[in-house]
Amino acid sequence: MMEQGKGQKRQEIKMLNRKILEITGVNNVESFDNEEFLLETDLGFLAIRGQNLHMKHLSLEQGLVAIEGLVHSLNYLDGNNTAVKSKGLFGKLFK
Repeated sequence: MMEQGKGQKRQEIKMLNRKILEITGVNNVESFDNEEFLLETDLGFLAIRGQNLHMKHLSLEQGLVAIEGLVHSLNYLDGNNTAVKSKGLFGKLFK
């Protein structure tokens, strides 16, 4: 593993069998339901999509979120996708 320099953000994502997801470096949970979580992380907004998703553990003080359910995708929303953040579920589906 490469060393992180001073001031660089760090994030770890651990997934077990697409059913348990642990993410560090989380600043805020923007929105969530049983099909999608939108997290604000040190490295940008992260969208997690799947089925029967629910929060197993949340500690914003530690920057840790644990999610259970069937994970289909993880997607960082870069600057050119910021419109997704401001739209509702239909806007996300039909962008």
